[in-house]
Amino acid sequence: MKPVLGIILKVLSALAFTMMSAGLKIVSDRYPTGQMVFFRSAFAMIPLIVWLGWQGDLINAVRTKNVTGHFLRGFIGTCGMGLGFAALAYLPLHDSIAIGYASPLLAVVLAAIILKETVRGHRWTAVAIGFVGVLIMLSPYLNPKIFTGAMGVGPTLGAALALLGALCSAAATIQVRRLTKTEKTGAIVFYFFLLSSGLGLCTIVFGWNMPPLQDFLLFVLIGILGGIGQILLTQSYRHADTAIIAPFEYTTMIWAVIFSWFMFGDLPEQTVVIGGIIVAGAGLFVVWREHHLGLMRSAELAAGSRRPGGG
Repeated sequence: MKPVLGIILKVLSALAFTMMSAGLKIVSDRYPTGQMVFFRSAFAMIPLIVWLGWQGDLINAVRTKNVTGHFLRGFIGTCGMGLGFAALAYLPLHDSIAIGYASPLLAVVLAAIILKETVRGHRWTAVAIGFVGVLIMLSPYLNPKIFTGAMGVGPTLGAALALLGALCSAAATIQVRRLTKTEKTGAIVFYFFLLSSGLGLCTIVFGWNMPPLQDFLLFVLIGILGGIGQILLTQSYRHADTAIIAPFEYTTMIWAVIFSWFMFGDLPEQTVVIGGIIVAGAGLFVVWREHHLGLMRSAELAAGSRRPGGG
């Protein structure tokens, strides 16, 4: 275990993903969402295949015992990706990322419903507090016109898309937990990129825009950054425990504020900062609590194995 290296890799992955989102923000008003999903996923395959080949794990990455599970994860994840990309056309970069912080909290709720995981009072309290933070972040976008049928209200629609994207991301997390019981990490990532590329390509029938060379090269960079971010993220968890690594996910907000300021001239509103801090704090508590419960379970198993007849 090399926790410092794990933290560095996690922070670099957060930087890569934020740079990817900033690139998508640049082109989000010029191209259909499905086209952006395709380019992001297709070009992300380049660093992924190189990395798997370098590790000598490419053959294992295409072996699977659960095609249906991969398709379900790919479909849900692609929906989340598309919703998140669509939100970027209506929201500042930092607001879109901040709303996405609701995903870990939603994952706790879905784990209780779908996986029948036991969620006790401490985590439910953290989730409830986190949702208060989400409401605070959303407050600038709760435009009354949305109730009159004026769904064209841009920022309000963007906030709704970002929140739905976070829900899909949480559902994809639940499906990944299922897949990890039988599938290798490389296979999970490989089939996700493959399926999301295919699903994105299917939207060509609704009309795509031919990108000029400059935009095409930007799409290549976006995809490569997404692939590199995924590799760095995967490697970070090889060098340190989740409880150490996970909190550094929130460095994406720091990068997002920097890029939003220098590239788009945007700074977050006070409500987004306050809500984001509350959601991040609730998410950190959930991570800490799950890590603490995991240590308790390990201690109980170790104690049981030391008892006579404990195996």
